[in-house]
Amino acid sequence: MITDFDIQMMQRALELAQKAADIGEVPVGALVCQHEKIIAQASNRRELDQDPVGHAEILAIREAAKVLDSWRLDDCTLYVTLEPCAMCAGALVNCRLPRLVYGATDPKMGCVETLYQLCNDNRFNHSVEVVGGVMAKETGQILTDFFRERRKKNRPPKPRAPRD
Repeated sequence: MITDFDIQMMQRALELAQKAADIGEVPVGALVCQHEKIIAQASNRRELDQDPVGHAEILAIREAAKVLDSWRLDDCTLYVTLEPCAMCAGALVNCRLPRLVYGATDPKMGCVETLYQLCNDNRFNHSVEVVGGVMAKETGQILTDFFRERRKKNRPPKPRAPRD
């Protein structure tokens, strides 16, 4: 079930995603709430930090664990603009996150519902309640716009016929 608070938090995650886009990072934003209070938030920082695990989800989880002084994110919800990849979905299971709310699906790397269902694989000792598609249009659009611009910048100029 999607709540008004879920929408509010996804809007905040979208703002974090825009901050990532503004510095050239893939626009993904994430935040962790406990009892409807934001305790951690992050944007992608892979390029900036040259960190292969610098995904917004991982950074937000790390910050939340420090705030809680626990690796278990009891009574928490992670909000993220893009369906988590295998690494991030595994981290959600490992930190015992009770609930995940995400925006756009990821047809190439999504491992929560699209390619795999890691958060709800009954072979693991924990499962995560998943709410997907929250503000999917908006969270998908920021990614589409970002990659469209990136392709334009990386495209060589078209040759032009000489003018007489």
